[in-house]
Amino acid sequence: MPRYDAVGFDLLTALLDTLPLWRSAAGDDELGTRWHTANQRLLKGQPYRAFDDLVHESARELGLGRAHATTLLSRWGEAQPWPDTRRALVALGDTPRFVVTNCSQKLGERAAKQAGEFAFVMTAEQAGAYKPDPRPYLAALAAIGMDAKRVLFVAGSAHDVGGAARVGMDVYWANRHGAPTPDDAAPLVHASDLSKLAALLDG
Repeated sequence: MPRYDAVGFDLLTALLDTLPLWRSAAGDDELGTRWHTANQRLLKGQPYRAFDDLVHESARELGLGRAHATTLLSRWGEAQPWPDTRRALVALGDTPRFVVTNCSQKLGERAAKQAGEFAFVMTAEQAGAYKPDPRPYLAALAAIGMDAKRVLFVAGSAHDVGGAARVGMDVYWANRHGAPTPDDAAPLVHASDLSKLAALLDG
């Protein structure tokens, strides 16, 4: 019997390389990285506020203009999948897969199309809160109709490790940016990409 009946994915770090969009919209790599970090700080674990507004707010914090934020949001659907993303999704075969992501429904669905096909895209907007608040994960589990123990979650950001684990899912952490290990939970698998995912599912 398969170890898991479904797989959930963080979208904007585990499956897509979104940081280049922030850097390009800012016009400077270092500033774009700081902008992304500021935006994460504003939304992390918070009740949902319009994602577009948070992008503009974090831009203002760094002295960026309205045009920078508008450019980023208009290009959201251009985020590229990591080189191993589509191969990893193909390896899942018919296993249901879904996304849980920290943005608006419109932007989440637009970006998810860049990675592949999913049963659904659960966003912070739909769930009413940003990860790692439990609501997005729980809403996704309700939508897929499965017990948490039968679902594997593929985290991209460190906060997803604890967020998904606290609602009962095993976690595969694709730590693409070499982030420090979180102190609130331990992933079942800690890897730098998705190369170990298929073997875990076969187990």
